Amino acid sequence: MGLVKGKTTPSVKAQRPQSSAQLAAALEDVDAGVRRHAAREIVAYPDAGKVLSGRLRREEDRAVRQAILSTLIHLNDPSSVEELAKCLCSEEPALRNEVIDTLKEVSFDISPLLKSLLADPDPDLRIFAVNILESRRHPDVERWLIEVIERDAHVNVCATALDLLCEVGTEAALEPLTMLKERFHQDAYIQFAAELALKRIREI
Repeated sequence: MGLVKGKTTPSVKAQRPQSSAQLAAALEDVDAGVRRHAAREIVAYPDAGKVLSGRLRREEDRAVRQAILSTLIHLNDPSSVEELAKCLCSEEPALRNEVIDTLKEVSFDISPLLKSLLADPDPDLRIFAVNILESRRHPDVERWLIEVIERDAHVNVCATALDLLCEVGTEAALEPLTMLKERFHQDAYIQFAAELALKRIREI
């Protein structure tokens, strides 16, 4: 006679929470699996974006972070963007890169956030903003990039903007590119990339 398998009694943690309050509490659970489940299930509740973005800054488990970010992309909640952008100041490179990728994918307009980041005193945040612009293809992207190479004093920020201008620049960028070469005349990369951009634009 074969063995009869006993029924497994689900643990309390395995039971699906029904309310937004329970899901928010589950996001603080010590079990990463519970947090990951809650990050997926909370999508249907109000203020889910704010709750998830707040948790993201403290979440150390990468799989849970991926679940949170996937839900945030699905939510397309503009109110969660500012909270999400705070993660760009994290000391953890993986988290910063995950947030940048998420901001590239959201479908709503994040122009106010990008403008704020481009004006931030931290050059790293300005570089992140340019990296996000790369995928957004906003109608004003060339104008914003031109403003960067005209005004930003940090060579790495200008170099990042220059890389994108090589792809999207038009005749409007010719004079600013020439001025950029003069401003950073001792920087070999700026000279090379600016000349490349000028050549491409003139051949269009």
